[in-house]
Amino acid sequence: MDIAYQEDMILNDIIDACVQRMGWQIQSITPIRRGWLNLKWKIHTDSGIYLIKQYNRERFQAYDPAVLEQAFAQQIRLRASGIPAPQLITDGHTVWHTSALGERFLVMDYCEGEIIMPGMVNEAQLYDLGRITGQMHRLLNDNSLPVQAPPLFQPPTRDQRLQYWEQLYIQFQEEGHQIYLPIVEQQRQTTITMNMDILQTLRPGWAHRDLWTDNLLFYPDKVTAVLDYDRLNYDYPQLDIARAILSCVWDGEFDLTRAAAFMQGYREVHPHYNERLSVSLQALWYMESVWWIRTGMDKDSGPPVRFVREMSWLAEHYGVLDEIIDFL
Repeated sequence: MDIAYQEDMILNDIIDACVQRMGWQIQSITPIRRGWLNLKWKIHTDSGIYLIKQYNRERFQAYDPAVLEQAFAQQIRLRASGIPAPQLITDGHTVWHTSALGERFLVMDYCEGEIIMPGMVNEAQLYDLGRITGQMHRLLNDNSLPVQAPPLFQPPTRDQRLQYWEQLYIQFQEEGHQIYLPIVEQQRQTTITMNMDILQTLRPGWAHRDLWTDNLLFYPDKVTAVLDYDRLNYDYPQLDIARAILSCVWDGEFDLTRAAAFMQGYREVHPHYNERLSVSLQALWYMESVWWIRTGMDKDSGPPVRFVREMSWLAEHYGVLDEIIDFL
């Protein structure tokens, strides 16, 4: 079936459900081409402007519905506590909506603001993002949620990770993807020299776990919305910090001034936070590198290509991150 035709069928099914249940009069519909597989639309109605997010049926199989329900409940709580999160619209008893043909979707208020290109977030925006991230972490870890053991990220041993890189190197050789061999070799060499002890210093807690530029909206001097809480779970909050800063300030070079602005805002909420940013970035690399440097990456475009560049830079500069970011 033609993809555009299939998307139109899904949209019409969802709109029928919204009109029936909410009494909307639809004025205009604009597709939002962001995100992976899940479909999104901006909907102008007689009662306001909303965003609809449809959950791709195939991708939904990877989710635990109970975990998603918990994440949405936290999104509602965070918004009620002042975090700029989209307001979820319920059908009276649940945030989940289901269409006549079985499409699962969310309805939320449409948030104003702009998505900033990776690496281009300014100093004032980063200060505000740091402050909001600090508030979010404080609220998520105020004992309202139970401590869960273990955290989601369970670091593999050095030998396990080396085996991954060695097998990937061989596979790329066999497939004729010579262009990726230096990238994989850099990852392997960095894994050999990595100080594995840093992974024992990570402090577990509840975190957003997807805090990067595509999930942030800004005005010129502040954050207007933190989006997409699907991945919220018990993990390592300092990896939120590393992911946000790397996404917002790195564009081939690491901008210390803007990174410091984020940390200033964060430490205004957590004045005793003393984890080193260099360690957080090193741990982020160890977690994420295998997500993006993998078989099939030759078919990637958009954000995954950016993530590969980030992981390559972190691996190349792993041994000198302490010197580059010595005061953060």
